[in-house]
Amino acid sequence: MVHAVLAVLALQQPVDSAYTAKIRELTTEPRFNTELTDHLPADPKVPTPLKVLGYVPGTTGRLSYVADITRYFRTLDDASPRVKVFDLGKSDEGRPMIIAAIADSATIARLEQYRDITAALADPRRLRSDSAQRLIAAGKPIYYLTGSIHSPETGSPEMLMELAYRLAVEDTPFIRQIRDSVITLITPVTEVDGRDRMVDTYRYRKANKNIGPGLIYWGKYTAHDNNRDGIVMSQVLTRTMMKAFFTWHPTVLHDLHESVPFLYTSTGTGPYNRELDPIVISEWNELAFQEITALTSRGLPGVWTHDFYDGWTPNYMFWVANGHNSIGRFYETYTSRGADCHTVKLPERQTSIEWFRPNPPINGVRWCIRNNINYQQSALLIAMNYMARNGHRYLDQFYRKGVRAIERGSAKEGPNAFHIPASQPRAVEAANLVNLLRFHGIEVHRARGSFKAGGMDIAAGDYIVPLNQPYGPLAKSYFSKQDYGANDPTPYDDTGWTLQYVRNVALHPIADTTVLHAPLTLMNEDARVRGQVSGVKGAAAYLIAPTTESGLIQFRFALRDARMFASEDSFSVDKQAWGLGTTIVPATGGLERRLTQAAESLGLKVVGIAAMPQVARHELDLPKIALVHSWLNTQNEGWVRYAFDVLRIPYAYMSVQQLNRRDLLRQFNVIVLPFVSNNPQQIVNGLPMNGPPVPWRRSALTPNLVGVDSTDDVRPGIGLEGMAALNQWLSAGGVLITEGGTAGIFTEYGVTRGIDIVPARQLRATGGIYRAVTKDPRSPIAYGYADTLAVYFNQSPLFQVDTNTDIPEDQDADLTAQQARTRPRVVMSFTAKRDSLRLSGLLVNGEELAGRPAVIDAPVGQGHVVMFAIRPFWRWETQGSFALAFNAILNWNDLGVAWPAFPKPATRAVAAPDDGP
Repeated sequence: MVHAVLAVLALQQPVDSAYTAKIRELTTEPRFNTELTDHLPADPKVPTPLKVLGYVPGTTGRLSYVADITRYFRTLDDASPRVKVFDLGKSDEGRPMIIAAIADSATIARLEQYRDITAALADPRRLRSDSAQRLIAAGKPIYYLTGSIHSPETGSPEMLMELAYRLAVEDTPFIRQIRDSVITLITPVTEVDGRDRMVDTYRYRKANKNIGPGLIYWGKYTAHDNNRDGIVMSQVLTRTMMKAFFTWHPTVLHDLHESVPFLYTSTGTGPYNRELDPIVISEWNELAFQEITALTSRGLPGVWTHDFYDGWTPNYMFWVANGHNSIGRFYETYTSRGADCHTVKLPERQTSIEWFRPNPPINGVRWCIRNNINYQQSALLIAMNYMARNGHRYLDQFYRKGVRAIERGSAKEGPNAFHIPASQPRAVEAANLVNLLRFHGIEVHRARGSFKAGGMDIAAGDYIVPLNQPYGPLAKSYFSKQDYGANDPTPYDDTGWTLQYVRNVALHPIADTTVLHAPLTLMNEDARVRGQVSGVKGAAAYLIAPTTESGLIQFRFALRDARMFASEDSFSVDKQAWGLGTTIVPATGGLERRLTQAAESLGLKVVGIAAMPQVARHELDLPKIALVHSWLNTQNEGWVRYAFDVLRIPYAYMSVQQLNRRDLLRQFNVIVLPFVSNNPQQIVNGLPMNGPPVPWRRSALTPNLVGVDSTDDVRPGIGLEGMAALNQWLSAGGVLITEGGTAGIFTEYGVTRGIDIVPARQLRATGGIYRAVTKDPRSPIAYGYADTLAVYFNQSPLFQVDTNTDIPEDQDADLTAQQARTRPRVVMSFTAKRDSLRLSGLLVNGEELAGRPAVIDAPVGQGHVVMFAIRPFWRWETQGSFALAFNAILNWNDLGVAWPAFPKPATRAVAAPDDGP
C-alpha cells in the first residue's frame, strides 16, 4: 500500500487509462503486480505497444512476430530522443537482430563517449589508477537485457516492448533515476528465427483445439543448446552477442528465461567455476537478495534464488559477460505456456519456506502471461534502479576484476601462460583453437625465436597465451582440468570441457614468469595453416599422414574424381615412417595443381613419392551419405549437420519416416543417425497416432515453418517397416553410424547381435571427459589415433558385448568363420583402469564404466552398424573425435579390414565421381 501511494504521488503525468485498465484486467490478482507496472503513462508523441501492435503485451492468446517487435522498437527510436536502435546483424535466415539503447537524451547523444569509457576500463593495462578513477566518475553503468534466447519462453519479448516505452516516457523519480544514471540496452529477441516459428506453432495450436507440433526446429542448427554455445562460439546468434559485448562492454548482461515459479533470480547452488573472480559471485548475490527483499516487501509471492542452476560451466550465453569481467545473470519466471493461462499446481518441494525462498509460490491460483510480464518488468526496474544508485561502484568493480585477472596471471605460483606448439600433428585444429581464443578477446602471441620456459622448449612460431591479461582467467578455465566433486550438488549441465583434451591438441601450462618477458609478437589476425606439397617432382603417388584432422575428409570430397587408397599397414618410404590409414593418391594427369590447391587451403602436408608403396591398401570409395533426423527433436542432429556443413561434407537430409522406402535407401552407402533419445521404442513407434495429423510445414497460418524439412504429420517414427527396410539395407552392405542411447534401436530390435545396453546402477558420469583406449588399431575407424584418446561421455549408454569365443573342437570350419566375422568389433573402450578413467569433470562409481566399449563396429550381413557410446560431434567441442566418424565414412566399403575372414562384397554400388548427393 505504501509503495502504491508513493507511486501515485510521484506520477505527475497523465496515465493512459485504457492501457492501464487492460493491465489490471489481464493480471489475475492484484498481488501479482507492483506499483511500478500496474499503470502506463501517456505521451502524445510516443506511441504505446497498444497503438502500434493493437494489443497490450500480456493479452491472452496474443504473441508478436519478430518483424512487429522490431517495428515497434524502430517506432520508439523515431518518436523519442531517449531511444536509439542499432542493427546487430542478421540471423541464419536473414532476420534482423537489434539492440536498443535507452537513456536520457543527453546520454543518447554521447553514447560513443560512454562506450569508449567502458572499453578503456576493460583493459587496466592501458590506464593509470588515477585515470581509471576519473573514467569511473565520468562513466555510466550499462545494463543489457536480452529476451527469448529460448524460443518457447515467450513472455520477455512482449514485456521488453512495454519496458522500453516506460523507460523512455515515465517521469516518476524512480524511473528518472534509471534513465539519468544507467544506459539500458535491450535485444528483445535473441533467437529471432525460433521466435517466429514459436509464434506459428502457438497460432496453429490455438486454431486447432491445442493440437499441434512442438517447436521441433528453433534456429537453423540448434534448439535449447543455443544457450550452450558460449565456449565454442559456433552459432551466428552467439557470435553476434559476443560482438555486441565488445561494442558496449556492459556492466551487466541479463538474460530472461521462463521455467520455474514465479521468479528465480540467479545465483546458483555452486560449485562455482574455479576461475570466476570472487567479486562477481558476490555481485550475483548482492543483486539477487536486494531484488528478493524489494519484491517480497511489495507482497509478490514466489521470488527466490539459489536452488536452481549451479554456476559451473562457462558455456551459457550470459558467460559472454561473466568470462569478460562483467556480470552475467538471468531470471527464470513462470511459463504462461505461450500466451495462455493455467491453474498453478506445484509439488511441495517448490512451495516450502526456505532461507533462499522466504515467500514461496502458492498453489491453486490462476496464472496468465500478464502475471509473468509484471514479475519480469517489476524485478528489472528494481534491478536497474539499484544499479543507478550504485553504478560507479559497479564500474569500479568491473575495472578491478580486470586488474585482479592481470595480477593472477603474473603470480609466481602460475600458471602464467599456455604453450600451443604450432608444429604438431593436428596443426590446423591447434590454429582453430587459437582463433577461438582470439574471438573471445584473449590475446595470443607467437614466439619470435626459440627459448625455454618452465622446463618447456618453445620453438619459433609457437603460440603463447599469457595469462597476465584481462581475460586470462577465461583461458585458464578453458584449459584447466575440471574437478567436479562427488558431494557437490547435482550438476546443471556438463561437468568437464577441457578444450585441449576434446580437440586432441597439444597444449602445455607454463608456471614460469619469465615467459611473460620472452620475445613474443602479439597476433593481430587469425592463425592460418597453409598446407604444402613436398617430395619428388613428377611423383608417381602422393601420401598424406593419418593425422585425424578434419581436412582429410574435406580433401577426399574436394577431389572426388581422383582415386585414393588407405594403407592397411604401416610402411616406410625413404626412411620416413607412415602409419596405418595413410592416404595414398596415385598421380594422374592434371592432378598435381588441384591437389596442391586443396592441400594448401586445408592445411595438409602432402608428400610426393617416386613409386606406389608396396603395402596392402583399399580404395576410399566415395560414399553417398544420408543424415537422418527424427521429428521428436532435432537438437543433436543439428550439431552433426552443423559440422557437416562447416566442413562441406555433402549429404542428403531426410527424416526417420523415410527409412521405410527401400528404393530411397538404395541410393545411399552411409546413413548417419545422430542421438535422438534413450528411448528406442519411441524413436521407432513415434508419437501416439491419436487425433488428426500434426503437420510441420509452411501454410497461411504457419508461414515460418519452412526451411530444413517438412512433413504432413510429425507423429510417425521409423516404424517396424522402416526397421525391416534398414535391416535389409544393412545386410546388403550399407553402413549406419549412430551415437548415444539411440544405438538401442539396433540392439533392442534385433538388428545387431551380441550387444546389449545395461542400466547404470550408481554411476555418475555427467557430461565429462574420460580416457578411451584403442582396442583394435587395425580397424579403419581407428586410423590415425594413438593408444589413448580423450572422449566426451554423458552417463549412457553402457554397452556390453558378448566376447565369448569358445568353439567346439569339431565345429565346422565354415561355421566358425561365419561366427568370427559377425562378432561385434570393439574399436575403442573406456580404460579399464578406474583411477585413470576421469580426465575432466565428474565421475562417481567409475567401475561401472571402466573397460566398457566406447566405439563398436557391429557387422550386419555385408554391412555395419557403427555405435558410439561417446558423442563424437558434441556441441562443436569434440573435434578430437570427429575422425572416428569420418574414418567410418571414408572407409565405409572396407570396415571389415583385418577382421577375421570378412570378405569384401563385389557387388555393392559406389557413388560415381560426379554423382554426389
